[in-house]
Amino acid sequence: MSTPLLVQALAALSVPALAGATALGVRVRRVRAGAAAGTERLRERIAELEAHCAELERTASCDPLTGVWNYRHLQLTLDREIERSRRAEHTDPGDGPRPLAVLMLAITGFDAVVAEHGRGRAGAILRDLAQRLAMEIRRADTLGRYGGEEFLVVLPDTGAEGAVQVAERLVWSVRRHLLLDWSSGTRESRPVRGNGLTAAAGIAVLPEDGAHAAVLLRAADTALAEARAAGGDCWRISPRHGDLPATGLPRPVDSGPEHGPTAERDRSGKPGSLSACAGGDPLAQPVPSHTPASVAVPRDVLS
Repeated sequence: MSTPLLVQALAALSVPALAGATALGVRVRRVRAGAAAGTERLRERIAELEAHCAELERTASCDPLTGVWNYRHLQLTLDREIERSRRAEHTDPGDGPRPLAVLMLAITGFDAVVAEHGRGRAGAILRDLAQRLAMEIRRADTLGRYGGEEFLVVLPDTGAEGAVQVAERLVWSVRRHLLLDWSSGTRESRPVRGNGLTAAAGIAVLPEDGAHAAVLLRAADTALAEARAAGGDCWRISPRHGDLPATGLPRPVDSGPEHGPTAERDRSGKPGSLSACAGGDPLAQPVPSHTPASVAVPRDVLS
């Protein structure tokens, strides 16, 4: 076969080959574009699922009424901190376990709030008060709703003296907290009796009061019962804690919150909200002090 005929034959054969190669290239580009789009959709879906998981975790750990940590999260945190204290004891037996305090706080006076404002607004008042209490402790501490109008505070690396300082601060804050007011006109001054709310606190410390969660909670609940029996507006701690008194009353303060119990301000110069859903409610201004309330509130008033 002559050269011109061979060239013509090769040219005729190359036309379909070039067409097939072009079609294959287009198909490959389409497949790659589809794969890139599918990968982007998968990434968006993964990000969406991660956001949903984070929201579910937050919801599962937060109390829906007050916005602070719930009972389940408190139990998990207490177990974790007790285990942490035990590990420290095994690491350095000479120093013993890390100090750990549990503070149980019960607020009384909400029966009058419910009677005046109804349960809906009383719940908002309880939430506002819980946010204030969360701002009175360190970021390393954990405050949550234990049930009804009772709150529990887990205080890592805190001994009996530090726990007493926290109890004084929280009891003082409840007594001086300015409640929400829905009136549209000029806000009237509060009576001398203040907001009508008081708090009683019971303190338990590891290892003096026990080295297990159930034992610590039982000791704190016993101390709380003693504080409530004394009329509230005070704290109680087991008498086995050395030179510390087993009872106490908040220090009288006549000016703003910056003049509250100085020991607690020395203990924690970095307050913060402990709950992921606590929000950013501003601190309320104090109101004049008042005598302790004498009306006991059922545990399930707002539960």
